[in-house]
Amino acid sequence: MVNGAVVRLLGSKINPATDKVSVDGKFISARKKVYLALHKPISCVCSHNDEFGRPTIYQLLPPEWNVANSVGRLDYNSEGLIFLTNDGQFALRLTHPRYGIRKKYLVNVEGQVTPQMLELFKRGVVHEGERLQALAARLISSSRAKSVVEIELGEGKNREVRRMFETQSLTVTRLVRTQIGKIKLGELKPGKWRMLTLAEIKTLISDL
Repeated sequence: MVNGAVVRLLGSKINPATDKVSVDGKFISARKKVYLALHKPISCVCSHNDEFGRPTIYQLLPPEWNVANSVGRLDYNSEGLIFLTNDGQFALRLTHPRYGIRKKYLVNVEGQVTPQMLELFKRGVVHEGERLQALAARLISSSRAKSVVEIELGEGKNREVRRMFETQSLTVTRLVRTQIGKIKLGELKPGKWRMLTLAEIKTLISDL
């Protein structure tokens, strides 16, 4: 019922700020929207439940924030910035490839990365039949033993950064997502979270 009247028309709309809605005699209210930024540490997964019993990012949050879901994922051995929300439309707009929201990663690699490799990544490489491409790639340091690279992506394909380096027979030893859109990881410590500000939420949406 809405404002005491039974609703029979499919697709009827309400104003959650002013209309009173009840189901089976019990009043319900709109769930408050939650927008969180978390520094995901390594050795945990982005699922609510893991079949192997591994730690999850939701164990890092207070119980009341378990209504939120991760916006995209970072794999078990990766770390860095990830958003959580219960706003499905917000999550879709940040993850759908057509919006191409940019994400930056700091990558430690075992072995020497050359500028030629990074140019190849920007042109696009193929791994197991799938094309992978960086929007930008910058060499921070490089030696025969190890290299540090900053890579920027516009899509969130599974293990995309690691797979790029696999095409060059190189292994990623550490992968940190440092930025999503204009929002940076900053000083947020591993395992810690904070609320996104209204200005940050608007900035993310305006990027799309």
